[in-house]
Amino acid sequence: MKKTFALLMALTMVIALLPTFATASENRVLTVATWDGMSTPYLTAQKEAFEAAHPGITIEYLDISAQDWDGGKPTMMLAGGDTTDVFDVKQLSELQNWIEQGFVEDLTPFIQESGYDLTSYAGTHESYQSLDGVQYGLPYRSDFWVLFYNKTLFDAAGVDYPTNDMTWEEYKELALTMTSGEGVDKIYGSHYHTWLSTVANWAVCGVDYTLADGSYDELEYFYQLVLDLEDAGAVMEYSELRAASLHYRGLFGTGNIAMLPMGYWFVSTLINDIRNGDAEPFEWGIVAVPHAEGVAPGSSFGSPTGTCINARSENKDLAWQFIAWRCSEEGALATASTGTRPAFVSDTVAATMAAAEGFPPDANSLAALTPSSIALEWPTGEFVNAIKDVVNEEHTLIMTRSVTLAEGIENMNARVGEILN
Repeated sequence: MKKTFALLMALTMVIALLPTFATASENRVLTVATWDGMSTPYLTAQKEAFEAAHPGITIEYLDISAQDWDGGKPTMMLAGGDTTDVFDVKQLSELQNWIEQGFVEDLTPFIQESGYDLTSYAGTHESYQSLDGVQYGLPYRSDFWVLFYNKTLFDAAGVDYPTNDMTWEEYKELALTMTSGEGVDKIYGSHYHTWLSTVANWAVCGVDYTLADGSYDELEYFYQLVLDLEDAGAVMEYSELRAASLHYRGLFGTGNIAMLPMGYWFVSTLINDIRNGDAEPFEWGIVAVPHAEGVAPGSSFGSPTGTCINARSENKDLAWQFIAWRCSEEGALATASTGTRPAFVSDTVAATMAAAEGFPPDANSLAALTPSSIALEWPTGEFVNAIKDVVNEEHTLIMTRSVTLAEGIENMNARVGEILN
């Protein structure tokens, strides 16, 4: 009898403790190393949405300043045996270094076991593969380029708006058509910022070509296009912009530029500038950037932001659960709710982005949010940084007319050839 009573008491105590054990097992913490986490709205939105969908799991951001991140702090942490579960990827070159040093986990088993779909990233997921094609990370954010245009100017001129299927030749004619006036009343048909990407990167859209391939004949058409528009007075001259340090944000905000090829990040800036009175209150819209003949409409370029699992993490399954959610449509909706462009491409995500207050309420602007492909602005590789320096130097010489276009292209080919050889 006494033994039976003792067993019953012990069983009662175990049952009483079960909720405590269950709660303790469910309260799991996942650590994520990122930059400027406390001041980045989309990171807060991701954390809150994930925790709401996964009770018992807490996301803790290890907040590193962007300056320290760029200074190599995450690499030093990984090299020192840090066990933070997830590391965000700011530059693709840093991920390649981590892969080579064995710091990050191969995601292939997780992807295969869960049947994870990689088809909704417009190709940007390939940027997170090793040189032999193994998937080590996934993108959760992607800034790609679109064409901004001033609807108020087009309406005043009685000219049809740009479309999502427009060739560069059609764009050129439209820029010339929209150019009028002189002095302070001048209307420019388009505008090019001084970056290399505003001129040269159209050559990588929708084709198997990168700016690190070593051949730059493909850029000749796009340089000639800009130089012709300068000569016609349809865009401001590069030398003037550079000498006066004029920025596209303020110039487009004055309301006298009809079109502007620029990264999607400018959407939220323009909305806020108009709302705050820092830009003229004109109507505007976006469409896909123009495309070359034979290239699919909606082809663009950009730079993704991604995430990976630390090879030393003790919570790899939980880390994959977070990454799979973060980079999926569900995570993308949380990201898009802050006005940030996710890497995941879908009509639902596009509709969430378009619902932001101040976003242009037209079908063409909405359609521009679903690009057909997004090429890398620059690929990764051993000599890429040196090649970047050369191409940027020659870009400046071409655009300042210090060398002819033919000489500039020839110099790019020769100088980069020396690097590659």
